[in-house]
Amino acid sequence: MLAMDPKRALELNRRTFLEKSFAGLGGMALATMATQRASGGEAWPAYYGNGLPHPAKIKNIIHLCMAGGPSHLDTFDPKPKLNELDGQAFPESFTKGEQLAQLQGKALKVRGLSLKFKRHGQSGLQFAENLEHMGKLADDLCILRGMHTEQINHDPAHAFMNTGSIIKGRPCMGSWTLYGLGAETEELPGYVVLMSGGGQPVSSQQWSAGFLPSRFQGVQFQTQGDAVHYVGNPDGVCQSTQRQVIDEIKHLNGLQTGQVIDRELEARISQYEMAFRMQTSVPELTDLSGESASIKKMYGVEEGGNVYASNCLLARRLVERGVRFVQLYHRGWDHHGGIDKGIRQRINEVDQASAALITDLKQRGLLDETLIIWGGEFGRTPMGQGTGRDHHINAFSLVLAGGGIKAGHVHGVTDELGYHAVEGRTSVHDLHATMQHLCGIDPHAFTHKFQGLEFKLTGVEGGKVIKEILA
Repeated sequence: MLAMDPKRALELNRRTFLEKSFAGLGGMALATMATQRASGGEAWPAYYGNGLPHPAKIKNIIHLCMAGGPSHLDTFDPKPKLNELDGQAFPESFTKGEQLAQLQGKALKVRGLSLKFKRHGQSGLQFAENLEHMGKLADDLCILRGMHTEQINHDPAHAFMNTGSIIKGRPCMGSWTLYGLGAETEELPGYVVLMSGGGQPVSSQQWSAGFLPSRFQGVQFQTQGDAVHYVGNPDGVCQSTQRQVIDEIKHLNGLQTGQVIDRELEARISQYEMAFRMQTSVPELTDLSGESASIKKMYGVEEGGNVYASNCLLARRLVERGVRFVQLYHRGWDHHGGIDKGIRQRINEVDQASAALITDLKQRGLLDETLIIWGGEFGRTPMGQGTGRDHHINAFSLVLAGGGIKAGHVHGVTDELGYHAVEGRTSVHDLHATMQHLCGIDPHAFTHKFQGLEFKLTGVEGGKVIKEILA
């Protein structure tokens, strides 16, 4: 018998060792997951599975995203000076050297307010006149008037609001939240997206998990037909047959897991199981027949009516069932023209249901553990663009409500024309840092290593927690 080359023997031994080691680790991982599922525990431990850095004020987040950029000047930040100067040349001292969108290089004229404002509640917060329902909740809300952003066009501005970056492939804030805290339900996705309204399209990239495992991405529920495509069994396939198929697929994937450690393979096993359970949980979730007539009336839900209202009611039901992060996109706020009529229409579509969601959560004891964020990706210019307003990044408003937030409060001030945030300036990264802080997460230490770099939602420099708005 020929003697084996010592170098070759060492190589074979090394390969055997690595193969057996990985197989052992994979088997241990699979066994651990199976044990956790059997015991009802968290199948996918969160980043902070061993305890949060500090006590959390909230467990869930609902982001009511008004896609297109609502005018802060015609909703939450009144500037009477605009009415005084309506039609006059806009002061060059404000705009010289500034980035504009479609108004760049054009004659700029002041545009007056489209709506009158009213004070509400003991706090005296001001709201546009037809934000009547939101106005009644003035003492429960916090308005951020000093927001500013870096991106002046819709898609990159949405990306920046969601991920803290305009670079594609970064995880969004919903994915970061789910990655940090884990899910509280095994019957539904931990992150759900709902869509309503028309206008600018919103890319699914906005709820991507980026370089995080795909199980942390958002799942879009449809507003017509089945909420989730193919949630039901095909004709001729019964529940028990499908269970056998999933079990066999799980077994085959498990064999592969025993050979290599692949997070996406593990995610696939989890998602097959989730999809099977969703066949029962999703139809029950979207069946609103069990909701009382008074609740439906409060939201403004009607048969074949306001989709946004139905989505707000679904958001409450999702949070009740343990969904960690819910995003509701309502499009149609891009008022380059016809803003006097258009902004009234958009407000009428969302005002009642937005307020009803906050009220409903409060009366069920869920508002204290939920953060509500209402607003768009940027604001609108105090200068007119025909019958509308152009995109604006130097100032816009967001509305917050819920656990850990100072109620009946305004943070930030813009100049007399609403062009610049001059006090309490708040960046998108500051918003992200505050959101994570409320979740019990340290926004500066919560990172994920990818391609040799440590990434975080709050960017390289990091945002600051807005301590002035914390209760």
